[in-house]
Amino acid sequence: MERHPSYQALSPLLQKYPRSAGCFFQTYNDVVYAQRWTDVEVVDLGTCQRGAIKGRKRGDAETVLHVVPCTLAETVSFAWLKAAFELLSNPPEIFLAITSQDASIVYYKISLGIVKPPV
Repeated sequence: MERHPSYQALSPLLQKYPRSAGCFFQTYNDVVYAQRWTDVEVVDLGTCQRGAIKGRKRGDAETVLHVVPCTLAETVSFAWLKAAFELLSNPPEIFLAITSQDASIVYYKISLGIVKPPV
């Protein structure tokens, strides 16, 4: 992991939150190298004990998205999600990136409050 090009940008949060380092590293690399987001920043979610990712999808210069990584084995509570929203300044939605040991990632869109699905 230390030899990967993204390690330099991630190392402070990887060392600070070793329990969530794997899912954070995996999600960051997916967003930056596979999905090729722009204006990518890492955000410290101290209460949630992990880093998050903020950036823009390629081709969408206006919308800022937020991704909070976790593992398939973790328990995610409403309090934990509420804290993530607050620490990210209450965006309308966040993407929960659930990683597994086989390197797959599933993104779930979590909205703040009750949101009617599009028709």
